Amino acid sequence: MKKIITILVIIIGFAFNTNAQEKTTKNDAVKTVSLEQTKGEFTQKQITLSEGTYVFEISNNNVGHNIGFVLAPKSDVKAHIKNAYVTEQVKNNTKQSSKKVTLTKGEYVYFCPLNPTPQYTLIVE
Repeated sequence: MKKIITILVIIIGFAFNTNAQEKTTKNDAVKTVSLEQTKGEFTQKQITLSEGTYVFEISNNNVGHNIGFVLAPKSDVKAHIKNAYVTEQVKNNTKQSSKKVTLTKGEYVYFCPLNPTPQYTLIVE
């Protein structure tokens, strides 16, 4: 009888842990932020997001040459968030994505030094 109870406790404990892990995974879903660049600018001039994990998808809409993407804290524009870089330069009329980036509350800037574009504001609330 003790063996049966022990086995049941182990099974119930395992089931509870599995459900907890599934809930964490669902709540921490990676969201995609799609941004488009045209000659000399992004079409999205400011973005507001909630805290979380994101992938940035950058579209090159007929810029005529390769482009990139830089995201940095507004307080230190030289402190680029390297996971936000696209995995390779975005060729004309194509898209590329960044790696996963976890953003916390604050103000950031995004821009493209290859296009080049102004610095735009990204706010995380």
